[in-house]
Amino acid sequence: MTVIDVSEADFEREVLERSRTTPVVVDFWAAWCGPCRQLGPLLEDAAAAREGDVVLAKLDTDANPRLASAFGIQGIPAVKAFRDGAVVAEFVGAQPRPGVEAFFDAIVPSEVDRLVAAGDQASLRAAVELAPGSADAAVPLARLLLARGELDGALALLEEVPAGFEADGLRARIELQRAGELDDALTAIDLGDRQRAFELLLAALDETAEHREDVRRVIVGELARLEAADPLARDTRRRLAAALF
Repeated sequence: MTVIDVSEADFEREVLERSRTTPVVVDFWAAWCGPCRQLGPLLEDAAAAREGDVVLAKLDTDANPRLASAFGIQGIPAVKAFRDGAVVAEFVGAQPRPGVEAFFDAIVPSEVDRLVAAGDQASLRAAVELAPGSADAAVPLARLLLARGELDGALALLEEVPAGFEADGLRARIELQRAGELDDALTAIDLGDRQRAFELLLAALDETAEHREDVRRVIVGELARLEAADPLARDTRRRLAAALF
């Protein structure tokens, strides 16, 4: 279903919860609003053209004043795009068709996004071909190659990727593997035992002066994969700072 009507009774379910799996564009409108009548068909056409990738929800501000107030609606038409339960893009006032199309293009998953979400090696390779410098595609593919022992292939992929915590961490990990260093810590990472991995890596900061920077980058790269509020991440960041400074 591309277009739905929503109200205060079902907004949380139909917009906030639904947006965790599919982007939802909400058209805040009213029957008396001339620009709303002009914009509405353009929004509906854009949503229909992206069937399955986005949902358009229409909310009558006169019938749902508390929601309009909660989202700070001061003028209509007002359009807000939701992803993962939060507003990620918005505009106010009637827009020409090209502007509406561009708005939708910015919030629906791209082909690269879809391939990365699939996560298998063939899809990730296709994503890298479409966007060679994309860390979102290259980093998970490099991890798959590393798991198969293809260090040179993984490093070649990462050479196209700009500096970033995860990419830098993987590059550093490859250097450590080539040097035959910290095999137990790297194996713990592969097994998902991050607590043991961090313990071994933190200890190595004091024991392995030659590879100290590579160890630091591996730690930071693995921390980037954890939620900021994760207790293990918080504790490891504190200990890393103490070890470095």
